[in-house]
Order: sequence, then structure tokens, then C-alpha cells
Amino acid sequence: MALYVEDGALHAVFTRRRGDLRRHAGEISFPGGRQDPEDPSLEATALREAMEEIGLPPEDVALLGALTPTPTVATNYAIHPFVGLIEPGTEWTLSPREVDEVLEVSLADLRAGYDRRRLVRRGVPFRTETYLVGDQLIWGATARIVGDLLDRLARG
Repeated sequence: MALYVEDGALHAVFTRRRGDLRRHAGEISFPGGRQDPEDPSLEATALREAMEEIGLPPEDVALLGALTPTPTVATNYAIHPFVGLIEPGTEWTLSPREVDEVLEVSLADLRAGYDRRRLVRRGVPFRTETYLVGDQLIWGATARIVGDLLDRLARG
């Protein structure tokens, strides 16, 4: 989870996954992926994936720490989120195989867009935490990761 401060406000960087992917198609997420055997750590995996997906150089990220590992329901992954601080104004280079767009959202807008909504996926209705910013709906594991960050920040 790349964060930056601009005009005194903290922002998070998200991606919208390509709509034709096998898993989590079209969903809003953070850059990330599976650990490769040559990755020395999960932190290294996170930095490599951010470089591959959005062109964020690892040396431009000041790692701040880790959030709680978060499971995905549909694909049964365990996401190990890391938080890093970057400079505002980064130029993104999107992976054409994985990413449709980068979204930069203030944490204040995320907080304001929080709700529990009824969604239907694969014909199954369920209630879940969501964040709606403009017409961008953040839900699922990504919303749980955002909630973890916002809770930690609120606790100081």
C-alpha cells in the first residue's frame, strides 16, 4: 500500500485490475502478487510487484511496516500488506497484462465513503464493508486492508 502526503492530506494508491483477468477481474486492489522463489522476503515481493504492476521503483518507497495478513474469500489467498511512503506526483507505468488504471484516493475520501452494503457476486448476496469514492467501489480484501489502516491511524 503506497501512501503519500499532498496538501496536508494522506492519499493511497490503488489499481483497477484488467477486466479480462481470471481472478478478481475489474476489481480495485493494491499492487501485489505471489512470492517468487527468488524473493528474499514478503517485503521484497511487495516491492517487486509494485514495480511490475505500476512502475514504482523500490528505492522510491520508504517501508513503514506491515498490516494484519488478510484472507481472500473467493481465491483463498492470504494477503500480507505492507505500507510504504512515496513522494506525490509519481508517474505510473502500468503493466498492460494486469492493470487498467491507477487510482489515487485521499484517506479522508475513503473514510467518508465507508458503508456496509449488500453486494451480489456469482449470484450470492452478502453484506460487506465497502468504500465508495466517486463511482469507484472498494470492497472485499482491499476494503478490509483499508479498514485496518484507518483503524490504526485513528488509534494514533
